[in-house]
Amino acid sequence: MAVDEFLFRQAEKAPRTFLRFYQWERPTASLGYSQDASKVVDAAFCATHGIDIVRRMTGGKLVLHDREVTYAVASSDTEAFTETLRDSYQLISRALLKGLAILGLSARLAETPPPSYIKGTMPCFAFPARDEIEIGGKKIVGSAQKRTGTLFLQHGSIPLEKDEALLAAVSRPGESEEGVGMTSLSEALGRPMDFDGAVGPLVQGFADFFGVSFERFALAPADKEVVRALQASKYASDGWTYRRRSSAR
Repeated sequence: MAVDEFLFRQAEKAPRTFLRFYQWERPTASLGYSQDASKVVDAAFCATHGIDIVRRMTGGKLVLHDREVTYAVASSDTEAFTETLRDSYQLISRALLKGLAILGLSARLAETPPPSYIKGTMPCFAFPARDEIEIGGKKIVGSAQKRTGTLFLQHGSIPLEKDEALLAAVSRPGESEEGVGMTSLSEALGRPMDFDGAVGPLVQGFADFFGVSFERFALAPADKEVVRALQASKYASDGWTYRRRSSAR
């Protein structure tokens, strides 16, 4: 999360785009920026079972990051992404569709989900939201975006394998759990798929869709110091994760 925010800040300095794919060291539940942690995640269960909790700077609903490909796009390039959230969101989804097609999957953009999902506290993968990606009626990619003017960061989760039982145990929807559910790359392909096998085609999908080539970007030592400071002061803080304020002393 801290690296993604760092890239978001870098994109603010000049019209440029960063595309990042990564994995998590251990299962982690991420909260959307505006979510009330007490209503959407079982913190006691997570603590008992070694599952971390973090709050994203992007919106959306709770996501359990485990055995997945996580992507992030940070950009201020309006020539590539336009100036609106929905247009840029849809463009990224279409680039992901290209990558999934290279993997051999026939996916499509989802339509509007039911009001109970939009207004409720169900986790991200309960239903595909509009312009998210589904295969056979089941969600395969969940995404959320933060935008400030022409600058944005979009996060997304692409399960390699699914564990709906663990997701249900981690989340606290407080309402009906009915939904079309989720799928994973391994399930949709009918064979095991790992991180390395998935990322190459996904990167190629972005390159083909936008007609670009990518250059590798590495954090310099000074960049890593900034990331570590941001991690310690924000993303590792209960004040950020649970919206708690420190008591006056």
